[in-house]
Amino acid sequence: MSLSQEERRAVVEFRVEKAFRAYEQAKGVLGLKYWETIANRLYYAAYNAVSALLIANGDTAQTHSGVIHLFGLHFVKTGIVSSDMGRLYHSLFTMRQTGDYDDTYGLTEQDVLPYVEPTGQQVSVLAKQLIEEEK
Repeated sequence: MSLSQEERRAVVEFRVEKAFRAYEQAKGVLGLKYWETIANRLYYAAYNAVSALLIANGDTAQTHSGVIHLFGLHFVKTGIVSSDMGRLYHSLFTMRQTGDYDDTYGLTEQDVLPYVEPTGQQVSVLAKQLIEEEK
């Protein structure tokens, strides 16, 4: 993706907004107990935050697996973010895949609920990381 600095900044800002919006959507349907929907929204909250971080640093990926790989390579392995964040992001991806595509298993409260708060924390930490990089 060949973007000017101004375009890159706008895309990053939009992705961060989408990350927070997806997280709020996940929390908004908790009471309805739509576990697959919540898992999906949690994953996309993390995905948008991670992809914003990658874009801000000049990286792009064509697939979700590529985003996971680049995040691990450039941010987890280098210690910029914790390995816990890398594991959380990968777990959210796997859980979303299960919820969206597995015809033999439905997600439950026990599967999804433990990820709600950590995902919100991850989105906030990555957004803060982006703000610090802008300085």
